Amino acid sequence: MADVITPRPRLCPTGSRAGARDHGLGTRGTLDAVSCRILPYTACSARAPICMPDTVQLSHVTKRYDGHVAVRDLSLTVPAGTVYGLLGPNGAGKTTTIRMVLNLIAPDAGSVHLFGQPNSARGVIDRVGYLPEERGLYKKMQVRRVLRFLAELKGVRAREADRRINMWLDRLNLRTSERDWGNAKIDELSRGMQQKVQFIATLLHDPELVILDEPFSGLDPINAEALKDTILELRQRGRTVIFSTHLMDSAQQLCDAVCIISGGRKVLDGDVAAVRASHGGRGLALGFAVVPPAEVLAVLRDKAFVARADHSNRAAEIELARSADPQVLLRRLLDAGARIERYELLHPSLHQVFLDTVEAHWTDPGLTE
Repeated sequence: MADVITPRPRLCPTGSRAGARDHGLGTRGTLDAVSCRILPYTACSARAPICMPDTVQLSHVTKRYDGHVAVRDLSLTVPAGTVYGLLGPNGAGKTTTIRMVLNLIAPDAGSVHLFGQPNSARGVIDRVGYLPEERGLYKKMQVRRVLRFLAELKGVRAREADRRINMWLDRLNLRTSERDWGNAKIDELSRGMQQKVQFIATLLHDPELVILDEPFSGLDPINAEALKDTILELRQRGRTVIFSTHLMDSAQQLCDAVCIISGGRKVLDGDVAAVRASHGGRGLALGFAVVPPAEVLAVLRDKAFVARADHSNRAAEIELARSADPQVLLRRLLDAGARIERYELLHPSLHQVFLDTVEAHWTDPGLTE
């Protein structure tokens, strides 16, 4: 993005930037006392190094509706500067959770903190941008007027709002040499275009936390890729992004960490790579330099080593038997005359982890979110 709005450095409690220089960080970083990582957009003193608070903290949050428990004893933490996926089937409690984070509804039990403060604290929600699943734009208003109005609600002056609007219209191909869609009325736009306009409205006030509820709904593959690129750029700028989605491929590509909710309960959360690694590791991808001889195929049919095999020509994907050692299998294949070019332990996709986890914990939610 050519035009980047740079956040102000946040100072340590003493208000001094000298401590940051003492660590060789200048005034644009802080030293994490535990990991010694340089964290963006904050400074520290040499006497008391601090790190950025987690962007979102939910602690034992519960929400009930007329006897139905929509969210039950949910705790999760979203670190600053990450992309975090909130995943689950319809009715799992994702949207209810998002509404509690935004202080649109209050939990019956537990607490919600944003940027280290209660989410009810003055001015905290102004630091958040929200794209709801239910789209809400004034259909008969001009695109620019809608966006300017929404930006001014968040404290952006009209002239600055217009500058940002033009930048985003260009960025998302809503202003081209053929037509400036900023001058059109909302109801003249396609569903995908309206989705992009609402996405622009979410970002116009340069929020530190961006929450996207089913952001890819209604977007064609090209515009979905443009949205993904923007999410990654937000993370590069130190912003935090939470999004809920049913598209597991998108979550696997974009998310640093995920939380899977089923029946109002958290059933799994953690780093995406760690989650995948902990739910599999029994798959193998094989590549052969030449078509494998019958002796090699016999090893692949041995149920002591291979639970399932799918092989064609010079490639195979197999599932190891429960007690099989992949190193022993490799030796057996080599002894049988295999000329192996690829021997890769595979982790299940996030999609497969999602299916397995939700199936194992599924309960009828009774109500939608």
